[in-house]
Amino acid sequence: MNILVVSQYFWPENFKINDFVEWMLKRKHSVTVLTGIPNYPEGKFFPGYGLFKNRRQKFRGADIIRSPLIPRGKSRGWNLVLNYFSFVFSASITGLLNVKKKYDVIFVFASSPVTAAIPAIIFKKIFRMPLCLWVLDLWPESVFSASRLRSAFIYRWLVKMVRFIYRHCDRIFISSKSFRSSINKKGVEDARIEYLPNWAEDLYLRSGNRNEGNNMPALPEGFRIMFAGNIGEAQDFDSVLKAAELLKDYKDIKWIIVGDGRKKNWVEKQLIEKGLDQNIFLLGRFPMDKMPAFYSFADAMLVSLKSSEIFSLTVPAKVQSYMASGKPILTMLDGEGSAIVDEAAAGLSCGAGDYGALAANVLRLYKMDRREIQVMAANGLDYYKAHFDKHLLLSRVERIFESLSAGNKAEEGTGN
Repeated sequence: MNILVVSQYFWPENFKINDFVEWMLKRKHSVTVLTGIPNYPEGKFFPGYGLFKNRRQKFRGADIIRSPLIPRGKSRGWNLVLNYFSFVFSASITGLLNVKKKYDVIFVFASSPVTAAIPAIIFKKIFRMPLCLWVLDLWPESVFSASRLRSAFIYRWLVKMVRFIYRHCDRIFISSKSFRSSINKKGVEDARIEYLPNWAEDLYLRSGNRNEGNNMPALPEGFRIMFAGNIGEAQDFDSVLKAAELLKDYKDIKWIIVGDGRKKNWVEKQLIEKGLDQNIFLLGRFPMDKMPAFYSFADAMLVSLKSSEIFSLTVPAKVQSYMASGKPILTMLDGEGSAIVDEAAAGLSCGAGDYGALAANVLRLYKMDRREIQVMAANGLDYYKAHFDKHLLLSRVERIFESLSAGNKAEEGTGN
């Protein structure tokens, strides 16, 4: 098949769509990627890229067409709006000028913003190709959860835009089963919705070779609770710190945070003010290929999100990477993320913001027999292989693509 991928983000930015494209190429499909100039997460163009530099590239054999856009800057307010809509405008024009082939299917990667689908809708209408959308963030719910927007007018306008986008999609893939209700309410019947959860990158399945971490900073000795990822408002570090404070006298329990984000400086100050600088250790951000080595030194992995309706519907991608790495999981979040860990018997869970329960779960795990912890870890890995294996998931996507393509060709053959 000839597949056209439309995504605002792509290699060298680090998103699941890179994995998707690489897998399809290995299956001998031809792939073209219409994307933007890489600028996530720093908010400025990556070295070697610009409005007139590296606009055409190759990735593992896929053709990359880059559309100019306004970089996201500090990812706030008008900067983000301009970033989103500059891609919509430029990708529509760039695509019409450069997308010359006849494609069997268009696939849109819709991590925020869902507006990335608008250029694809234009191509669908002009070239009569089936369109598939992978929804990883619900709009407009996620927009209002992650911002200070409270305007009923803007909310209604965004709902209308999302309805328009969904109406023009032949299939909508959802990364969380809980997304289904929201998408149904926007006029999409169940027959057009398919479950496509996140998977972990292959490197996490190597059981975390400690030798790969030769350039790692020294880690504190003790029972290590590790958080890996964004240090932001959504991750509720206020509650994480409160849980650590409750266990402050357990000197052997060490909280290790690998990552960066807007709240990192605030966390650093809190460690000093609360006297937690010997309990919690901020290591900074590292490349993904180093993460399995970090995980290998952890006794348990932590995932947390604030209490919010949209967050309760979301499954953080780190749940899959933690499971694939064979590590027990501690959750402090509501909804589907905790439900998956409970169903898999892969760790201990508590509700969003319940720092007392998190502290109790950490202490319970700390006192647990090592064999019990190993059983949790093995349960998580087994569940991952049964439900989140990349080959199983993308093989099903491939079959759906083939069915849509065959149906589209049959329609064209009858002149409909």
